Formats: sequence, structure tokens, C-alpha cells
Amino acid sequence: MSETSPAAVVILAAGEGTRMKSRTPKVLHALSGRSLLGHALAAAGELDPQQLVVVVGHAREQVSAAVAESAPQAAVVVQEHQLGTGHAVRMVIEALGVLPGTVIVSYGDMPLLRGRTLGELAARHAEAGNAVTVLTARGDFPGFGRIVRDADGAFLRIVEERDASEAERAIDECNSGCYAFDGALLADVIKRVTTNNSQHEEYLTDVVEILRNDGHPVGTVLAAEAAEIRGVNDRVQLAQARRALNDRILLDFMLAGVTITDPASTWIDVTVTIGQDAEIGPQTQLEGATVIGPGAKIGAGCLLADTTVGEDAELLQAVCRQAEIGPRVTVGPFAYLRPGARIDADAHIGTYVELKKSHVGVGAKVPHLSYVGDARIGAGSNIGAGTIFANYDGVRKHPTVVGENAFVGSNTVLVAPVTIGDGAYTAAGSAISADVSAGDLGIARGRQHNADGWVLHNRTGTSSAEAAARTRSDRSK
Repeated sequence: MSETSPAAVVILAAGEGTRMKSRTPKVLHALSGRSLLGHALAAAGELDPQQLVVVVGHAREQVSAAVAESAPQAAVVVQEHQLGTGHAVRMVIEALGVLPGTVIVSYGDMPLLRGRTLGELAARHAEAGNAVTVLTARGDFPGFGRIVRDADGAFLRIVEERDASEAERAIDECNSGCYAFDGALLADVIKRVTTNNSQHEEYLTDVVEILRNDGHPVGTVLAAEAAEIRGVNDRVQLAQARRALNDRILLDFMLAGVTITDPASTWIDVTVTIGQDAEIGPQTQLEGATVIGPGAKIGAGCLLADTTVGEDAELLQAVCRQAEIGPRVTVGPFAYLRPGARIDADAHIGTYVELKKSHVGVGAKVPHLSYVGDARIGAGSNIGAGTIFANYDGVRKHPTVVGENAFVGSNTVLVAPVTIGDGAYTAAGSAISADVSAGDLGIARGRQHNADGWVLHNRTGTSSAEAAARTRSDRSK
């Protein structure tokens, strides 16, 4: 916390958000790796405020729990009845007292608002010595208040759209609803706000008007990106915000040296980290705390959540959740790495392979059509096609250990708990339920018996019987 940190950032998040038509509180709807409120908290946190405050009301228990998880240092203030933005701020002051210094007010449903924009608002406010500084934007914002200026361009007032004249509605500079206040003045003036309006609510815009009428300086800061002030009130706006935020994330990565083949079909959470020279293919989703190493190639068609991918690894059409993938590993196509999968350097996980809570050693291979659960596979080992690690006995999970440079034959079932020693083999088609020592060959299958003429006797009249009869006739000539 620095000397220039604002005294407080107050996030208003008490509204019900009925237009979302959802059982989930509006501010807890997710986009790009965080909830709407989570984005607001992250932006506020960039200012390192002396106090972070969230005003809750509707579904307060759920929203308060989300605040405690994302920003445990934040104070939560309850607005019992949602009687306007001014009323919400008054509840903060009544609960916490006067907040001397700069107080920033923002909202829990503005996910595109950047921390640096709030930081500029706070800095310009302090430099100018304003009583209040209004964050504005230029553009088409239906329903937003307009910024009215005098002939010299100085701030005069905010006029709400429903009260604006035709000329005022043509003004393209709009009020975001976000402000920087002098905390002491705010505490005094907030008590003078009335409910003399059509909604019978207390509005923060009235605080701005009162301060100006009292002769205090009022300023504005124009947001560099107009979309930052857009709020989310329904599912359509949520999708629009998600698209806009994703485009911003992709742009930042591409400018940092990441190749994104098809930005239109690529979705990346704000919490993801990607190294230089990585390549992200089309129809790929990177979620949560995923980390992609330099030079790694992801895609097409990958979904990675909370997964680490090492340098120069290559994944294709893979689903990976809470997995660790080492350098130069190849995965896919159509592989599924479940939580706890750990793949060491230079290993290969192939087509239709599923791993769960398993460690695959350096250079080992699980090429195709296998399930590996609760296992450890040593360096250099090869797991044949169709191998099943039978880890579950119906009650408990059991481990399987495959040593280094072992060879598990195709279509083997390893019935856990079991150990295959270093350099050991299993014969194809075996059901191995006992340990195989280092260097041994494990065979567990019945001896083949061919019943002579079975098809001719038991499938008379079928195409198989006819084919068999022709061949046997030809052999007898």
C-alpha cells in the first residue's frame, strides 16, 4: 500500500439483476475466468486501496462468500433495501465512518473496466484537487446520463436520458456512474441527497450536483476505451462482454509474441499464462490457472483447465484438467488427461488414451486406446494398445507400478494392486493380477483351442458357413 493509494474503493454489488432471469446472482455470472464481481475486485485491487469495500444486498450470503474467497481483505457492507446508488454509499459511510482521502466508487457488473483506468481516475482527481471526478466515455450508450458542458467545455451537470432534451440526448459523452470523491466531502453531502425523483431513490449523480452547486471543483476523466463503462444486465450483454474481453486478452497475447491461428474460435481466460512463441490452434479453450510454456503448440480443438504445459510440447484435440505436461511431450489426438495426470519430458500420450492421477515417466509411451488410473509408469516404458489399468475393485482404488523400460503387450489388463518390474514384459491379451519381476515375461491367458468345423455345424446357411465351405473344398482338391 503506497502513499498514493486511494482511501477506499467501493464496489456496488447489491442489485438483484432480474433481467438475467437466473437463480445465480447477477454479479456471480462468469466470463473469462472470473465472475463479474471477480473482475471488479481484480480491477480495484490494482489500485492497492487502503480499504476495499463491497456493498451487497440481493443474495447477500452467496455474494459475501464470493467476496471472502476472492478478496478476503475486503469489508462487506449490507444494503438491506436497494434504494439507489447514493443510498448504497450512505450505508458504507454509516457502517465504516468517514473515509478521508480519495474514495473510488465502481460497480460489480462492469467486467471490462480496467484497473489502470480507475488508477488514472484516482490520480487525475488527486492532481486537480477536485471534490469529485466523473469517469466518462464517448459513444452510443442508451439509457446513460449525458455530460453537459458550458461554452468553454467545463463540466456543468449530468442529465439523465429520461430527463434530457433532444439536444442533450445528442451529446455523445456519457456518465459511467464511476466516480472519485473527496471522502470527507462525500460523507457530508451524502446526507443531503433526497428521493425527490420518479424512482424515489437516492442517486450519486445528486452528490455531484450538490458539490458543484456548493462551489466545489468537479472534473472528468475520459475512458480510453469506451466499452469499459458498459455494464451487464442480461445474457445478451454478458455474451457481448465475454466476446469483448476475450478479444482484449487475445490481442495482448498476440502482441506479446503468441501465435493465435483463429482468434474468432479461441477462448482464453484472463487468468491464463502463455509463453513466447507458443501457438494456439483454432477451437481451443484455455481456462483457469493454465500455463502454456514457450514454443508449445496447443490445438486444434483442445480444452485445457488449470493445466501446465511444458516448453515445446504439442497437444492436439485433447481435454486436460489439472494436469502437468512436461517439455516436448506430445498428447492426442482425442486424449483425456484428468486431475492428477503428470507427464514427464519427451513422453507420448496418444489417441483415445485416458489418464487419471497417474505419473508417466520420461520418454514413456501410451500410444492408443488405453485407460491409465492411479498408476506410475517408469521412464522409457511402452504401454500397448488397448491396455487397461484396472484400479477400482468396486470399493477402493488401488495403485499400479510399471518399472522403467518395461513393455506391456497390447490388450493387457493390469489388475491393481500390481507391479511390473524394470525391463519386464507382459504378453498381449494377458490379465495380470500378480507382480511380474524385473526382466520376466508375464503371461496370463488360456491356451487357444480351435473347434474343427464349428461354423459349418452351428451356423448352417449363413454367409460365414458358405465362405468356410468354399475354402475347405478348395483345400481338399
